Amino acid sequence: MRAYKTAAYYTLGCKLNFSETSTIARNLHEAGYARVDFDTAADVYVINTCSVTDHADKKCRNIVRKAKKSNPDSRVIVIGCYAQLKPEEIAGIPGVTLVLGANEKFNVAQHLEQLDVEDAGKYIAGRIGLVREFTPSYSAGDRTRTFLKVQDGCDYFCSFCTIPLARGKSRSNTIAETIDVAREIESSTIQEVVLTGVNTGDFGAGTDENFFQLVQELDQLAIPRFRISSIEPNLLSDEIIDYVATSNRFVPHFHIPLQSGSDTMLESMKRKYDTALYRSRIERIKEKMPNACIGVDVIVGYPGETDEHFEETYQFIHDLPVSYLHVFTYSERPNTVAIKLEGEVPVPVRQERNKRLRILSEKKKRAFYESQLGNTDQVLWEAERDGDMMHGFTRNYVKVKRAYNEQVINNFETITLSEIDRDGIVKAQRKETVQA
Repeated sequence: MRAYKTAAYYTLGCKLNFSETSTIARNLHEAGYARVDFDTAADVYVINTCSVTDHADKKCRNIVRKAKKSNPDSRVIVIGCYAQLKPEEIAGIPGVTLVLGANEKFNVAQHLEQLDVEDAGKYIAGRIGLVREFTPSYSAGDRTRTFLKVQDGCDYFCSFCTIPLARGKSRSNTIAETIDVAREIESSTIQEVVLTGVNTGDFGAGTDENFFQLVQELDQLAIPRFRISSIEPNLLSDEIIDYVATSNRFVPHFHIPLQSGSDTMLESMKRKYDTALYRSRIERIKEKMPNACIGVDVIVGYPGETDEHFEETYQFIHDLPVSYLHVFTYSERPNTVAIKLEGEVPVPVRQERNKRLRILSEKKKRAFYESQLGNTDQVLWEAERDGDMMHGFTRNYVKVKRAYNEQVINNFETITLSEIDRDGIVKAQRKETVQA
């Protein structure tokens, strides 16, 4: 059996996938696999897939082809949501060595040791209902920010979503175990932690612990910033909003899935809230934190969405004080309730609705940035270089630029937001730099 020495990674999809890829990379590093860039000739390629992304099969094939072009003798391991949902299909892609489902993806090193040289097209993916273990993860490679996985799986079964089938039931570690992982991050140079999960606010489901208690405990650590990634409106309680409003570490930035501004559509989607509850969450945030940034997920072209339903959604979002949108065009997913529904929306209509909401998003973001002019806040500068400029974000997620200066990377700088340029990025008058 050949001993493999280098490994490269490619991640599709969400922040959760990035955190898990980093954890798998650390595990393989401990097993003797040096991490290299995906564009180089590696001995092992690990591809972490997503089922939400359109054309998952085509994307996976292209990435496998790219890996085998770099090193025809490499082993290609495919993991992730798509691997759990369609293991046999992926195993049939030319060049794939091994496909690992949800229960096996964190055991890549062990499976590699058991492979024979001639092995190809193998898959190991058991029933998702048997997946019970929670594996903590956090992303690495960015010395400024990390995505900390605090929850996995989902019990909601929204009609358009395959995630429960790909990731299983909602589960998490205890608060004490989660804090232990966070302390590893605390000992690094990381300045900002983004809490992530499939259904982040469902942390502690089935136990006597909950997400609000986790927030309170994390707030006691020395990590300067925490962001809450996407959280369902029915799980974003008054106590969480009120706590963030007075916290020195949890920043005033929320991303709250809406999916539709039509109650008829929300009911068909099997969402657990209506527009009245959603509006109440936005209003409370703005009452407690007038400068808070609020992002929104929305789906267009869901089966049965008439012109009237879409206009309801458009007007609902238009009238809310939200800051930006992530707009998704509905696409059919096997084994979901939605695929059986009547009222298919023609693809050109879906695309036109997507375009209208993206334009609305640009207007919302511009208006939010304009509302912040004259405010003073701290920017955390990032390492990425854009010509002779660099970027960073304020606590409330305003993107700011300045002349590139390596000395301020991963440092906080107090600035006054002074001007918006044509790219919708804020220029700043600098006050002081706080060394990390």
